[in-house]
Amino acid sequence: MIKNLEFQCQQFLQGLKTGDAAHNINHIERVVKLATYLCKQEEGKLEVVVPAAWLHDCVSLPKNHPQRRLASSLAADKAIDFLKSIAYPAEYLSEIHHAIEAHSYSADIKPISLEAKIVQDADRIDALGAIGISRCIQVGTGLQRPLYHRDDPMCESRVPDDSQYTIDHFFAKLLNIADTVHTTAAKREAEKRSQFMRAYLAQLSNELEPPH
Repeated sequence: MIKNLEFQCQQFLQGLKTGDAAHNINHIERVVKLATYLCKQEEGKLEVVVPAAWLHDCVSLPKNHPQRRLASSLAADKAIDFLKSIAYPAEYLSEIHHAIEAHSYSADIKPISLEAKIVQDADRIDALGAIGISRCIQVGTGLQRPLYHRDDPMCESRVPDDSQYTIDHFFAKLLNIADTVHTTAAKREAEKRSQFMRAYLAQLSNELEPPH
């Protein structure tokens, strides 16, 4: 059932528009892989986690869209309509809806089930590490933001403002993600990736100093 579902989800997603380059099919496939791994580690229900992971961004709005915080609720509704159309077992639909709705950082919906926690964890982990750095810069470039504040790039004496500077997003959000994940396996992976990001910021900071 899961293999057939994955094929149908891929077909469904091919025709959809993504809100930005950081939320394309590559992101979705990485989240599916991560969520599947976490689900097996935590002994969750793959019948809920896999479709929720595939469809979590089936409505994707740009970061600066006025309805951005509603995107996950719109995606949850759209996903359920699709799953009904392929006769996916009805017993899983409400759990899938919740997992999709609760995955989003901006929606600020608390995940209640283990499966919702797994999907949220997988999505958040994809914002960390080497891929997280790349995605952050992709989004910032798409929004035409400068990479860093010229006088204080590492936010040492100012409040981070990620609506203005790309690197500020690390301090406003990304470096806090490891503290927000739920499952044990996710905590391990999030911390490992966060360490890599801190090393990147240290290197960037060194490169922005005059040589001596």
